[in-house]
Amino acid sequence: MKKIAFFDIDGTLTSEIDGSIPESAVYAIRAARANGNLMFINTGRCFQNVEQRFRDVGFDGFVCGCGTDIYCDGAEILHVAQTHETVMKLLLAAREWDIDILFESRKEVAFDLARPLRHPDARRQYEAFEERGYEMPEHLENPNFFCDKFVLWFEHPEQLAGFRTTSDRYFECIDRGGNFREFVPLGYSKATGLNYVLDYYQIDKKDAYAFGDSNNDLPMLTALTNSVAMGNASPATLFDKVSYVTKCASEDGIRLALEHFGFI
Repeated sequence: MKKIAFFDIDGTLTSEIDGSIPESAVYAIRAARANGNLMFINTGRCFQNVEQRFRDVGFDGFVCGCGTDIYCDGAEILHVAQTHETVMKLLLAAREWDIDILFESRKEVAFDLARPLRHPDARRQYEAFEERGYEMPEHLENPNFFCDKFVLWFEHPEQLAGFRTTSDRYFECIDRGGNFREFVPLGYSKATGLNYVLDYYQIDKKDAYAFGDSNNDLPMLTALTNSVAMGNASPATLFDKVSYVTKCASEDGIRLALEHFGFI
């Protein structure tokens, strides 16, 4: 019976130590595909930010942007974008509350640089994108600018609370720890993306498996009976919400879990 597995990227497919892709994970995913199973990335990253090194592992498809952009067998089968009007409301709210905001879409990422980025993690992310050679538009008021989702960094709780008086009408806020939050359109998640793929291939949920390590993986981990938390998962409460806890990503966690569930 064909099975399907969905993998988060950061801390799941990649090592929690240095962000590399363990060779054992590459081997296991390729071996599982060779055995007739489907392998999918299911990530909060939008497609543009799924680096070539991840695509080169060899996947049957990608669920990107927390279920807002889906690719199967090389074809895009779903894309949900926000209107420019909605994006401008978010931009104005971020400026009002002095928040670092990063808009994401399937084609580009864009920081609001109307004032200098304040949070050190936001600055580091901007520098990382520059190092990868990403072209980041700066004129966000352009009527052709839109996003699929976004993330932000704040310094004080009242900033986030004030911003959410605008964003909660359109987006769910996911706590990613510290002063970092991820925002996904209402009605979309890694779970809705997963279900869309299962419907596309007509695969039963009992033959589907989800691998993750953080709070934004929780929807897909709790949507399936077969769910895997990496040993490096955070918060540790994720361990109580999955059917199997494997080793850390850096300790061959993916290979061991795929062996455990009979993919290889």
